[in-house]
Amino acid sequence: MNRSERALVKKLKRRDERAFRQLIADHKDRVYSVALRMLGSPTEAEDLAQEVFVTVFKSIDSFREDSKLSTWIYRIAVNHSKNRIKYFSRRKQLQQGEYDDSKEAATRHAVSPNAPKNPQEELGNSETGRKIQEAIAKLEEIPRTLIILRDIEELAYQEISEIVEMPIGTVKTKIHRARVTLRTILKEYVDE
Repeated sequence: MNRSERALVKKLKRRDERAFRQLIADHKDRVYSVALRMLGSPTEAEDLAQEVFVTVFKSIDSFREDSKLSTWIYRIAVNHSKNRIKYFSRRKQLQQGEYDDSKEAATRHAVSPNAPKNPQEELGNSETGRKIQEAIAKLEEIPRTLIILRDIEELAYQEISEIVEMPIGTVKTKIHRARVTLRTILKEYVDE
């Protein structure tokens, strides 16, 4: 953790509102992006992103500072997303048709609607990007999470290992297997 991040954490632990607003400004787009890709719904992703920052604010005293602040925030976002997915599957509140509609909306909103255009967003708006998003959504929870963190968010293996709390070798193996599965799914699209 660098010096400016340590200073921000100190301010957050003192409940400095300006520091909290800075934290949100620095991390909101990436938290939203992870939530969107995991949940497939822009509305759910926005709600979840807010929950993540509330959790960060309430739990900042438990942050041990042995990893980067962003790693800790990603871990919270991933865990909240997993919990939301489990909640939906348990409660079956989202009908299949509603979920499919939200996935289509998600492919049109690759990142936060307020974020500037970037290559990932452009990819999400293209036909190929839509198919890739659909293929990623078909992956099981852990492989989908790992692909999102590595190939979309472009995080280092070490940071992903810390976020998902898995050994780095396991992370690399699971990412490799997820990519093989993605290729198979995408090949089905080409053969259509």
